[in-house]
Amino acid sequence: MRGMTKKKLKKWSLKDSTELYQISKWGEGYFGLNAEGDLCVIPQKNIEGPKINIREVIEEAKKENLGFPLVMRFHDILRDRIRDLNQSFLNIIKEAEYKGDYYGVYPIKVNQLREVVEEIVEAGSDYNYGLEAGSKPELMAVLAYNTNPTALTILNGYKDYQYMKLAMLGTKLGRKMIIVIEKFSELQQVLEISEDLDVEPMIGVRAKLSSKASGKWAESSGDFAKFGLSIPQIVQMVEVLKKHNKLHMLKLFHFHVGSQIPDIRTLKECLIEGAHIFVHLKKLGAPIEYFDAGGGVGISYDGSLSSEGSSTNYTLKEYIADVVYNLKEICDINNVDHPNIVTETGRAMAAHHSFVVTNVFGEISLQAQDNLDIAENPKDHRILKNMKALLRDLDFGNYYDTYHDASLFKAESTSAFKLGVLDLLERSQIENIYWAICQKIINLTLNTDNVPDVVKSLKKELASKYLCNFSLFQSLPDSWAIDQVFPIVPISHHNQKPDIHCTLADITCDSDGKVTHFIGKDQDESSLLLHSRPLNQDYYLGIFLTGAYQDVMGDMHNLFGRLNEVHVYCDDEDPNDFYIEEIIRGHSAGEVLEIMQYDKTEMNRLIKQQVDKKIKSGDIKPRIGVKLTDFYEESLNSYTYLDSKR
Repeated sequence: MRGMTKKKLKKWSLKDSTELYQISKWGEGYFGLNAEGDLCVIPQKNIEGPKINIREVIEEAKKENLGFPLVMRFHDILRDRIRDLNQSFLNIIKEAEYKGDYYGVYPIKVNQLREVVEEIVEAGSDYNYGLEAGSKPELMAVLAYNTNPTALTILNGYKDYQYMKLAMLGTKLGRKMIIVIEKFSELQQVLEISEDLDVEPMIGVRAKLSSKASGKWAESSGDFAKFGLSIPQIVQMVEVLKKHNKLHMLKLFHFHVGSQIPDIRTLKECLIEGAHIFVHLKKLGAPIEYFDAGGGVGISYDGSLSSEGSSTNYTLKEYIADVVYNLKEICDINNVDHPNIVTETGRAMAAHHSFVVTNVFGEISLQAQDNLDIAENPKDHRILKNMKALLRDLDFGNYYDTYHDASLFKAESTSAFKLGVLDLLERSQIENIYWAICQKIINLTLNTDNVPDVVKSLKKELASKYLCNFSLFQSLPDSWAIDQVFPIVPISHHNQKPDIHCTLADITCDSDGKVTHFIGKDQDESSLLLHSRPLNQDYYLGIFLTGAYQDVMGDMHNLFGRLNEVHVYCDDEDPNDFYIEEIIRGHSAGEVLEIMQYDKTEMNRLIKQQVDKKIKSGDIKPRIGVKLTDFYEESLNSYTYLDSKR
């Protein structure tokens, strides 16, 4: 085969592992390797600062009797992300001589967990960083926790009477509540309720932009988007407010680009269109003070820094500069005062701070048996003789032709077996040799550039399945639903060369419970290069960037509930640079059953009733019966995932 060259073998290094798993590209400086080959968290992105060994956090969690899978939440990363966003806006506003201020809000739909929201509110308090809600329960949460009277509370989503009344309760409490009109009928509702309650809330309007988003959520934008008002409806809204002498209530203009926007050009186009709508609303007399550019800021899940759906071709600071400078230019051209800037950046704030750690407990592989007999034997069937010869003669120079010949003989053997020409033992020998040929071809081309497509297909087909103790549907729903790629990295052994191509399978009874798309150097890969499982010790994998959406979108498939969780803080004075501040235990079997309307007490009674019946009939001894009922009750109180301690 032309163009194929073998790479010179070299000793495996930490740099090789960093490049293989793209750690420095997707990790944003928060993750790195130590000299022992363990993956570490660098919560302040300072290589001279605290460096937390994830393996040591695992060991401490095990001492607390926490099973796997386990969520690790690093609140220092969350705080750093909030500081970075707000400080970057402040710096660029000053640099651009922009006259407005920045009032960001965190959309809690990205991760509504109380501990996350509390941390964000506290970290953002110096910047008057607020919250956004899109439903009544979310509004109730932000009413309770967004107590800063200067910070904004943005209210999106469809609204009913109770939603509106709760919003006006917040206004009565002195909060800066802004009710965003998503559909035209909500305007009349706001006017009526405000009159009934004798309160004048601040309102905003969300525009449907003609500019289309890109990426996996492109359909959430454009003329036919689910939320927002068309241009004619916005003009009509201004007229209605003027008619009721309520135009002074219109304080915010809003648009939403989408989610995980990969291409900066999309963000610019939407921003420019939105800015032009804003300045023309100002010319119509609308006293708008806030320009809300919505969300959409993505992160590079695959580390490629490209415009593909799982990445971004821009940084957070580049996005911020585009918002400030483009809005300033359009306002200046139109002689309109610079508004205060609002963004609803969620994914880029929350994704990095938490990840899932799972243990690999088994393996499924389609491998040939060891010590195959490939010696010549005159009694062998012709097909078997040919297969043996192919394996004996296989080398780098003939592997391409050998593969096609072997595939032909394998197909021929299946037909011969169906016709009764081959027996089961002969078919088994032929298939074993075929898989040995395939595996040898993969080994021969491991250090080869530009391998043919058939070799790439073989790597996919022969990849081992590592059985991982987690539920894809609970912990990684976007991997299943939209083929989102997430970084998956071994927690340790990075000073050793990985030697086995794997896909991952979860513990659900579902064929879709698998991960078959992984980060590659140049493109997504169909398998992940991992280490052969070490004897007598656990092998852990980290599934990263799950802090946005994955934490809260998981379902109850197979009744696998919420995961055990540890909240980790850095501490320079601690010998390990960290301490576990809080432990939140995941769902027990009984808890997830009660969510599905089962009653634990009744279930225990029914089992005891059945055991007692067997005791009376003499089928079970009383002592054993008591142990069985106690074991059932203990099981209801146990973790829903596999117990790796037995």
